[in-house]
Amino acid sequence: MTADGPVVPAKLTEKPTVKQSLDLGVIGNSAIAALIDETGGLNWMCIPRMDGDPVFCGLLDPGDDETGVWRFSIANQTEATQRYQRNTAVLETVLTDAEGNRAKIIDFAPRFRMNGRVFRGATIVRIVEPVAGAPRLKVALRPRCDYGASRPERTRGTNHVRYILGDQVLRLTTDAPVEYVLDETPFLLDRPIAFVLGPDESLSAAPMSIARHFLRETRGYWLDWVRGLALPADFQSVVIRAAITLKLCSNEETGAIVAALTTSIPEYGASGRTWDYRLCWLRDSYFTVQALNSLNATRTMENYLAYVSNLVAGARDGYLQPLFGLGLERVLDEHIVPSLSGYRGLGPVRRGNAAWTQVQNDGYGSVILAAIQCFFDERLPDMGGEPLFHRLERLGEEAEARWDQPDAGLWEFRTRNEVHTHSALMCWAGCDRLARIAHRLALPEAEARWTASAERIRSGILDHCWNAEMRSFVSAFDGNELDASLLLMARIGFIAPDDPRFLATVAACEKELRFGNHLYRYRRPDDFGAPETAFTACTFWLIDALTRTGRREEARQIFDDILSRRNHLGLLSEGVHVESGELWGNFPQSYSMVGLINAAMTLSRNWEEVL
Repeated sequence: MTADGPVVPAKLTEKPTVKQSLDLGVIGNSAIAALIDETGGLNWMCIPRMDGDPVFCGLLDPGDDETGVWRFSIANQTEATQRYQRNTAVLETVLTDAEGNRAKIIDFAPRFRMNGRVFRGATIVRIVEPVAGAPRLKVALRPRCDYGASRPERTRGTNHVRYILGDQVLRLTTDAPVEYVLDETPFLLDRPIAFVLGPDESLSAAPMSIARHFLRETRGYWLDWVRGLALPADFQSVVIRAAITLKLCSNEETGAIVAALTTSIPEYGASGRTWDYRLCWLRDSYFTVQALNSLNATRTMENYLAYVSNLVAGARDGYLQPLFGLGLERVLDEHIVPSLSGYRGLGPVRRGNAAWTQVQNDGYGSVILAAIQCFFDERLPDMGGEPLFHRLERLGEEAEARWDQPDAGLWEFRTRNEVHTHSALMCWAGCDRLARIAHRLALPEAEARWTASAERIRSGILDHCWNAEMRSFVSAFDGNELDASLLLMARIGFIAPDDPRFLATVAACEKELRFGNHLYRYRRPDDFGAPETAFTACTFWLIDALTRTGRREEARQIFDDILSRRNHLGLLSEGVHVESGELWGNFPQSYSMVGLINAAMTLSRNWEEVL
């Protein structure tokens, strides 16, 4: 089964309500994004930004009345199939009733080139059309505001409905009978019908005319974008879907990249591990930029560099917190949202993330690594020069000062600080890359300075992070525990993959952290107890380490297993429950989609072997 091909129908009862799961599709346009369940119910969308108020919040409020959902259903519905239109972010859902009548839903957010720029309006377009017979359609459009606490006021026009959602207004314009939409009255679907939901503005043409025009242009945009990707010979549909998804997780206006589109999907069950990931982590963004760069999709890097340049310019004394809002917001206080019960009722639901107050010293290297390609890639219209280099040097100065200082680490421990190996490693990488950039720019004094700093940090890491008794690198200075980030040491270039110390570390991580084809982040109990799900990104790090150390076939077997864990549309969340194989955690997780791209690029055959 391919990510873009037909799927096995979902069996339904007469009531088309689906048990909450992460069998979700993503539509978006790098301004807004929405999640749609396997029967076509739009159950998550934040406005006006991806970290805004979820006007469709049904994913986190599993009430019987499907509050916060926009659903199309047909009478006596029995099954649904769903797929993406090939190489696009356009989603199709086909509903079938007991008599064989069928209706198709086409969902997308408009994105296309117009008047010398990319149009990406805060608009969702849904086209519903009969495919077979004469299905009877019901439209249930039930937005909320204030994180599900309030119902909107509605005003009606001739062919539109205005939803007053706090300080913003959304307008639905449609050629369906407005009366039927408002009263949720089933009606005969005997022709295609368009629904355009967006800003409170009149359309310049009939709804279907606008919808068809937007669809044609949006489909053309994505086909053209995919055509420009540098794909591996194998796993192309996997990589294409992952790349499009990462693109949908970027906020093109500011350049920020969200870690995921959701908040508070539990890492597992009633664990209490429910975090808001609709924010821009410096670490996650580096991995996203790196993966897209490997596919020749460098514009995300260029936009992100504009974002971090603003962050660096506004940083007091050079310090960078680990995450920011999409509009450069620094204060991201964490609050419990009492009005939403949570995914499957498993709260709490959180808004904001207290990790912004933490010290995480890997961020400096993460930004520098995300920027380095712009100094070397001759294809770019505006390559990095001395002004950008000097801005990045401010981050290098922080890395020099902080590499051996305690922090919360990449796993964001809330109740303990240590000198984490990964944080020190990324500080080394930042200084090492600054030396390379200085060489490229013919700045010998700067090159010597940053080379010396990198060597000093490298020596310190080797002295404090290698445990001779355990015969492994360890997760914190002078410690005796492991975590999966140690598997990145060769990828980042700190140590050769055939170095006996790295080989021994890989073996130790497998012994302690690997369960079947899955890898835990760590096994030591943290603030919420011992982790219960494998972290999918870590499994991809294992695949990378195995490939680099000559265990390619074993890495391929693990990759095949991970591919089978994707949902029906080829998407992954944060983690996998080892026993059940079920997806858990925020969705879609950029870390996981990055892993799909990196593993596919690593494990693919060369084009010469295929052609």
